[in-house]
Amino acid sequence: MLRSAIGLARRARDDAQLPLALKTAQNRDRREGLQTDPGITWAVKEGLAWLGRAQDASATHDGGVARHYGLRHGWGASYPETTGYIVPTMLNHAQLRNDDLLRERARRMLDWLVSIQLPGGGFQGGMVNQTPVVPVTFNTGQILMGLAAGVSEFGDVYRGAMLAAADWLVQTQDADGCWRRYPTPFGGSGDKAYETHVSWGLIEAERLEPGRGYAKAALRNVRWALTQQHRNGWFDRCCLGDPTQPLTHTIGYVLRGLLEVQSFYDDPSLLAAARRTADGILTAIRDDGALPGKLDSNWRSSVSWSCLTGNVQIAHSLLILYDKTGHEPYRDAAYGLNRAVRRTLRTDDPDETRGAVKGSFPIDGEYGRFEYLNWATKFAIDSFTAEQQILARETGGARSREWNRD
Repeated sequence: MLRSAIGLARRARDDAQLPLALKTAQNRDRREGLQTDPGITWAVKEGLAWLGRAQDASATHDGGVARHYGLRHGWGASYPETTGYIVPTMLNHAQLRNDDLLRERARRMLDWLVSIQLPGGGFQGGMVNQTPVVPVTFNTGQILMGLAAGVSEFGDVYRGAMLAAADWLVQTQDADGCWRRYPTPFGGSGDKAYETHVSWGLIEAERLEPGRGYAKAALRNVRWALTQQHRNGWFDRCCLGDPTQPLTHTIGYVLRGLLEVQSFYDDPSLLAAARRTADGILTAIRDDGALPGKLDSNWRSSVSWSCLTGNVQIAHSLLILYDKTGHEPYRDAAYGLNRAVRRTLRTDDPDETRGAVKGSFPIDGEYGRFEYLNWATKFAIDSFTAEQQILARETGGARSREWNRD
């Protein structure tokens, strides 16, 4: 009780000292709440445009994508980890829209990533200008996704970097499937169940270079992660900081990684495990369609803010599960999560923020406070696109043919 009171007092003090621009954004979200849904087409188009601006405006001007636009300090430096998995999003929409500019943006991202790959094949954690510069398991796995997409799109120019990253991950994995040797210096210590999202990167490499042990390593990791799963689907050791209340962001990571390995192996036991987690998540969705930002082992939360990244990550996984199972509650919950995130977007925002997704809603929530995040925007584009494609299929429409006319 005393600790809670002290925390509230500190928060009130900090809020009173906020610069005017931050107070204005804070008050706007809290006073006006969710807005009218601007629609999938607008949200995806503007999200892609914002990612392009984030690449051009990065504080390090190197071809990577700025980590964020912050209301306090402006554009951040390029972020290798998330630039890595932005690449597949750019290439997917380059194809959907017949857009050579998006394709060239992805190539610039890849060229920069290859230029900063560390000896041995790993990649650093944090923004490119942060120290220490040391190889990190999670970041390497996310960049591996982009390198694999680069090989698929551009050919062998990126194959060496992809193989080096994938080989490094296999070589540094512990025998039980967990990765422990190269944690990020910018987060909490300990084993991480959400590194199933690293396994997804290995699956993408396996598709291009079968027989090198990549998929086997991915499966070992998922099997280890499932030792952390409770009967109700919740995972221990699944957060950047507080493992008793993981962010929906990291819950989204563990679920998607599990699904990608399941899809590769077509393993019914992995599908059942993913459904346990998804069914638990459904119980936590609020009346406004969103999830609270953190969830405890009973799928309950003590926070009022929502982690927008987690909302769209989980929505996308629910849509994948709907495709696999036909279970309509997954689809309907995903539509609600996506809609809640789109309703945080404002069509009259300036270039620095229009189309971008905030870390939290309201914007002063604990995750990415007062920041618009490149990975939140990337995951939103992916999830909205998946929703658009399901809507087109189920309504008999031709929305998928509209991408190149937006």
